[in-house]
Amino acid sequence: MASVYDSIMTGLTEALEDAGSKDKKLKRRVVSVIPVKVYNADEIQDIRRKTGLSQKLFASYMGVSLKTVEAWEAGTNHPSGTASRILSMMEMDADLINNFPFVQI
Repeated sequence: MASVYDSIMTGLTEALEDAGSKDKKLKRRVVSVIPVKVYNADEIQDIRRKTGLSQKLFASYMGVSLKTVEAWEAGTNHPSGTASRILSMMEMDADLINNFPFVQI
């Protein structure tokens, strides 16, 4: 256990020393997150139809109620951030529901 602690402390010490020096030696990486897309009713319906799922199965896959999917597709409500991320993934990867089969037909 002491070796894990020592390793962590060594890494933290190196990071602090590097942050305080003018000559940066440690690698740095800038990470940016794409904003969550806001979906309209037609886009949601199009994504669902491309999956081949009924509203009921689509709701199960998304982890929401049938009424929620109906409201999305009617334009009454909009998906939350998490649901929008899943919709984005479905848009990018047509095989997502096959690769991650949470609903079995």
